[in-house]
Formats: sequence, structure tokens, C-alpha cells
Amino acid sequence: MQKIKVAIAGGTGYTAGELLRILINHPNVEIISVLSTTSVGESISSVHRDLFGDTDLKFTDQIGDPDVVFLCLGHGLSKEFIDNTPLKESCKIIDLGNDFRLDPCYKGREFIYGLTDTFKEEILKANNIANPGCFATAIQTAITPLAKAGLLNNEVHVTAITGSTGAGKKPTDTTHFSYRDNNISIYKLFTHQHLGEIARTISTLTGKESPAINFVPMRGDFPRGIFASVYTKWEGGSADDAVNIYKEYYKESPFVHVSEKGISVKEVVNTNKILLHIELHNGYIHIASIIDNLVKGASGQAVENMNMIFGLDQTTGLKFKSSAF
Repeated sequence: MQKIKVAIAGGTGYTAGELLRILINHPNVEIISVLSTTSVGESISSVHRDLFGDTDLKFTDQIGDPDVVFLCLGHGLSKEFIDNTPLKESCKIIDLGNDFRLDPCYKGREFIYGLTDTFKEEILKANNIANPGCFATAIQTAITPLAKAGLLNNEVHVTAITGSTGAGKKPTDTTHFSYRDNNISIYKLFTHQHLGEIARTISTLTGKESPAINFVPMRGDFPRGIFASVYTKWEGGSADDAVNIYKEYYKESPFVHVSEKGISVKEVVNTNKILLHIELHNGYIHIASIIDNLVKGASGQAVENMNMIFGLDQTTGLKFKSSAF
């Protein structure tokens, strides 16, 4: 098979760095350009130091003629990129920002929401992808089986903690080491930007308005990973019935696994996996959901989407070595 020619726009951030690590080792990809407005001519490894010795690529301001472009830009900048960059009509776009998650049509392009384990059939026919957010991926994976089974009829309560890389590369008062180390804090209480895409997915699956998602996001004192603790009222039978709903829903999903034992973030860091653990307590179902925010929560899922729209196996280039310590 002829290799897929890839361009990456916004190449200096954490998400782009993770995408580069994956695509440099992808057997069906040739990276032809990594765009940056601030580092033109500099080597990729001068910014992403872990890639020293792995690539001779340099940042550029020339996109070339890609088959697909990944947009790793700041939120709100993807439309501006499309406006100002000549792309052939056949060039696919995979946007890792939030520009098209709720507003999927732009300049004649329709962006399919790329939650790979729920909208696979739509993605296989897509030309453009709105990649889901990291919190949204963890939370939706926890509740979409209930929505599809007609069992998501009451408000949902979520407390989820994320690593510091989820806030991006630019240092701020709440991301630098002195604040983040040995510290936990709440932010965007009940107002997080990923709530809109979660509600849209639930409405798509059920044909009715999503129940309230009461979301408490938290900053963790670690760099990578998300642990989401999700619960809602349970109306569906025994604990075995609950687990079977999830196992059936995700039986064709190569990266989603239902664990009988309790789970912890280290079990998914540096992988494209999602682990779920389901328990019933006092009339409630509790779902623990864990992901690596930079891999399954961003760049890994973006590569899954690329694989599917180009007819490759969903797992190509994504079978990473796990690390327990």
C-alpha cells in the first residue's frame, strides 16, 4: 500500500509531540510536513527531545501536498487555518481541537465526531473528523452503553482528575511545578467545555435530551492520565447484567476493556487503552473509566480515526508497550 502523506499543523505542543511519536513509527505513514509559526527550520527533536535520534524532520511553514492534515492548534484556530491554507478537496482533516465537535459543517466540509468505539460506521465513511476531547472520551465511554440500552434516564455524577499535560504546554499559574506538585484542585466546576459534546452524543444515541451531567473536573499532581468516577441510578437488574451490557457494547472495540478488578491510572499510561470497572451500590451503578489523556484522549484516537478513514486496521501503529511502574 502507498504510504499516507501526513501534515501536522501546530507541531510544538504536547498533543503534536504525542502524534509525532506515534506516526514516526506507523508503518503506513510518511510525515511530509510539521507546521509551526515559531520554530521554522528548527529540528523536531529540538522541541520534542525524546525524539532525538528518531527523526531528522524539521519544522516548516510549507504544508506540501498531504493526504491528511492533523490540526493540533489552539481551540478556535482550526477554522482560521482552513480559511488561510489551500488544501485540495480530497485532503482529509482530523481536528484535535474543539472547533467542529458541536458545529460539524464548515466551508463545504462535514466533520464526523470521532468517538471511535461508538461511531465506527460513520467514521469509516468520513472525510473529516472532529476528534473528541480527553475528558469527553473517558466519560462517554463510561455512559454510552447505558444510553444505548435505554438505561440512562437520570442525572449523571462525574468526578474526574487529569494530569497536567491536559492543560497544554504553555505554563500558567495552575500548571507550573510549584503549584501542581503535591496538590489537587477543582476547576470549571459544572461548566467544562467537554459537556456539550457529551450531551450531543447522548442525544444522538437516545433521540432525546441528555440528562444532566454534573461534572467536577480536578487537576492532578501527575503529568499523564485521566481517572473518571461516574455514577447514576441503576434500573437494569443484577451486577452481572450491568457488566454484560458493557462487554457486549465493546466486544468489537480493540482498545476498550472491562476489568473485573479495580483499576488505576498507571495501567493505561502510554497506551491507547480504556479500562472500565463496573459496580452496583445502593441502587446506583458506578463506572470507573481510565485513559491516557494524550493517547486515547487525543493523538491515539486521532490515529485510530485516520486508520479507519483510510481503510487500515483500527489498531495499526497503536500497539504500544504497557508500563506498570
